[in-house]
Amino acid sequence: MTTSDIQFPEANELTKHLFSTLKRHPKRIVFTEGEDERVIRAAAQLVKMEIIAPILLGDKNRIRAMAAQLGISLKWVNVMEPKRSSDLDLFCRRLEKIERYRGREVADGREMMARPHNFAAMMVQYGHADGMVSGNKSNPASIYRSLMNFVKKDPNAPKLFSVVAMVAPHLKHFGSEGMLFLTDCGVNPEPTVEDLAGFAVETGKLAEHFMGHAPRVAMLSHSTHGSMPSNSAKRVAAAAALARQKARDQRLDISIAGEVQADVALDLAAAEVKLKDKRAEKSADVLVFPNLDSAHISFKLLEHVAGAQVYGHLLCGLTRPAAQVPKTVSVESLIGTAALVGVEAIKFREVYPDGEIV
Repeated sequence: MTTSDIQFPEANELTKHLFSTLKRHPKRIVFTEGEDERVIRAAAQLVKMEIIAPILLGDKNRIRAMAAQLGISLKWVNVMEPKRSSDLDLFCRRLEKIERYRGREVADGREMMARPHNFAAMMVQYGHADGMVSGNKSNPASIYRSLMNFVKKDPNAPKLFSVVAMVAPHLKHFGSEGMLFLTDCGVNPEPTVEDLAGFAVETGKLAEHFMGHAPRVAMLSHSTHGSMPSNSAKRVAAAAALARQKARDQRLDISIAGEVQADVALDLAAAEVKLKDKRAEKSADVLVFPNLDSAHISFKLLEHVAGAQVYGHLLCGLTRPAAQVPKTVSVESLIGTAALVGVEAIKFREVYPDGEIV
């Protein structure tokens, strides 16, 4: 079966906007695990759509043989082998400077920089690629470590965290437009009040960038406005108050509700019953979870039981865009995730036209 034989799903409300934007501003996205049929198929489709210039890391001969066996053309797909790349020496010199600044010595710089995640992170940090997609064949921890070691942190974000974008027009109460942004679904087990507030504001800004209008953010709990005043509920309430203050300080047009139960956040009928002053005017677009367990379990249930389409995790808190996908990722999800990363790269170029963080 060739790529042309595969029927890719029609673009949904989220990906339609992403693809249209990238048609005007195509970006270079590096996939760290290129020796994967799903990545090869996704790369070929991205080229066909003329929205992404894919860079696949891995054994060149193996990737080309896989593509030939699948009947897929790799024209306009850049296949790179880190250990044989002309950029390896340059990245090794940069690694030495980074480690010298940190007061450490590098035992084997070439071996370290030849690792695909490290090589890709360096590519993104120094402008050899616009964004990175990883995780289809690796564990999340190795991806996070590479990004935190080699990509500059965003001074406005509290720390590295993840956002999952989900689309489900067939489900009731699934955001105001049939899509939701969930955070933090992958990185921080027990976020602090400061962390949660930062996640809420930064994810609100992210959702506004993708949706084109001010989103409603809901900070979730088992309690709604003190209905069950446990310590965890009080922590979310404090985070919501801090998030609203941060939004005001940054003059952001983002509505932040919390602490609220999930039905209050998404179902206006439930909100009308439980919010006596009827403050809920529309369904939430962003859900901020109180901890990693609740976030990860929720998005997995929505994907595998309710049939929601998932894109990401987008890894936020960095100055360059990147995403970690699950090992079970589909070709369609790879395409959409690459598009998310590409559109985030456009935002970076608009904010920092010279590529420098000031």
